[in-house]
Amino acid sequence: MRSRKAIFNIGSGLLLQIIVVLYGFIVPKIIIETFGSNVNGLVSSITQFLAYITLLESGFGAVVKSSLYEPISKKNYFEITNILKSSEKFFRLVAYFFIIYIIILCFVYPILVNESFGWIFTVSLIIIIGLSTFAEYFFGMTYKLYLQAQQKTYIISIVQMLTYIISIISIILLARMGISIQIIKLVSGCIFILRPLFLNYYVKKKYNINLENANNEYKLKQKWDGLAQHIAAVIHSNTDITILTIFSNLVEVSVYSVYFLVVSGIKALIQTFTNGIDATFGDMIAKKEKDNLNKKFSIYEVLYNTIITIAFSCTIVLIIPFVSVYTKGITDVNYIRYTFGILIVISEYIWAIRLPYSSMTLAAGHFKETRVGAWVECLSNIVISVILVWKYGIVGVTIGTIVAMTIRTVEFIYHSNKYILDRSIWNSIKKIILIIIETLLIVFVCKYLPYVDNINYLNWIVNALMVFGVACLVTLTMNIFVFKNEYKNMLIILDNILKRKRKNV
Repeated sequence: MRSRKAIFNIGSGLLLQIIVVLYGFIVPKIIIETFGSNVNGLVSSITQFLAYITLLESGFGAVVKSSLYEPISKKNYFEITNILKSSEKFFRLVAYFFIIYIIILCFVYPILVNESFGWIFTVSLIIIIGLSTFAEYFFGMTYKLYLQAQQKTYIISIVQMLTYIISIISIILLARMGISIQIIKLVSGCIFILRPLFLNYYVKKKYNINLENANNEYKLKQKWDGLAQHIAAVIHSNTDITILTIFSNLVEVSVYSVYFLVVSGIKALIQTFTNGIDATFGDMIAKKEKDNLNKKFSIYEVLYNTIITIAFSCTIVLIIPFVSVYTKGITDVNYIRYTFGILIVISEYIWAIRLPYSSMTLAAGHFKETRVGAWVECLSNIVISVILVWKYGIVGVTIGTIVAMTIRTVEFIYHSNKYILDRSIWNSIKKIILIIIETLLIVFVCKYLPYVDNINYLNWIVNALMVFGVACLVTLTMNIFVFKNEYKNMLIILDNILKRKRKNV
């Protein structure tokens, strides 16, 4: 049952992330072509500044989710209701603070940006872009976490898919009609507000949840232990653009955001292969199924590493050609930055490598045990980025991210192997060494491919298919040879799932 849910979550998540990637490429392209790189930089910068409100979440969401695994497995409905009530109270408090933060930002941000936009223009965008975030915290966050803990992430994915599709269509139509950027973002934001409203209604109706019966004095354990983990995640996602906004200019922010579109799209696709997995592992940990946990994690580790090697090897080779096509005809700034393009891919590659181990650590609820590493990651990222941005610009902030990510990745690998899986760390190190070897080999071979010249989207796709073929051939050949047992067990699990499905039909 857990395997089926995991497959549903991964499948629906994959479809969602394909749509998210399309949204991520289509919308900025429309903004750049219609309003210019400065406006695109402004929208990207405001979005990142608003994201800092998640610092107030203080990692509470991850604590809520990990706390739900055991009562859900034991069907302890009273405990579940208490946790959800505590969660809703907390997130609604965050929503109220978010309003205060927006008011402060309306006064401070226009001064900080120091660009040629009027105060009303900038402030209106801040308020409009912030609407959907407020709704998420006030109405939907608690119920989103509950569905994730129930291993039903696919429901969230379906809702998000629909809103993204509607939003894409509306933005294209409004832009063609010559509507202002404020109205475009307002319509898009109103569509996204439908998500939390639906999840709130669905969970209460489906699971017959009545929070009026909860104990108002209930205190959630480890409430603040997720703070360091959460701040580290927020810093990783937002530091670079914030530092560029303060120490550089919005044009450089636009350049960064275009490259980040590519890597964040790859990240989103990769993340689908972890959607619901933490809940599956959390359920095994709660039931103390140690041998089963080790076996399933080893299989997942190999499958996941195969996917990220193919994905990021292709990205290293193809990111500059793609940006060349994507920004063709845009002349207000040079978007072709070779060194930066490679470094930003490497930084997110390191993030991807650590994801299974961080998911395992957080599924086990080991927030307190790993908080020191989180603080080290935060501080090293900020300090190095600020020092290097003066001389190296966007390259400097990316180097800061790479150093911080490497430190934290090592910690997650060590902790999950030693304290949760109870196995030698060399199990993971050998797999990572193989990832590095495969990536270097793929990049080397791809240098000699017969690429199609006169680059456009169609020719880029042809070239991308060649690169993808090389990446699959190299990665699958080496991985299947080295990890015969894991692939064999993987096929057995898939066969069992299909047999149960046929039996049910």
